[in-house]
Amino acid sequence: MSSKIKVTLVKSMIGRPEKHRKILQGLGLRKLNKSISLEDTPTNRGMVNKVSHLVKLEESTDEA
Repeated sequence: MSSKIKVTLVKSMIGRPEKHRKILQGLGLRKLNKSISLEDTPTNRGMVNKVSHLVKLEESTDEA
């Protein structure tokens, strides 16, 4: 079983530092209220933690 995380952009990146914008683009988040499912790796967790004030995180396990 590989675990996944679902990340949703809930606040705009307008007016945010360039570093935060690049992290969001690296995660694949471009539009407000859009979600993306990612593997639960330390790299992805670190990126989400850096912009935790802009995103909503949901954890799930892939049972396939």
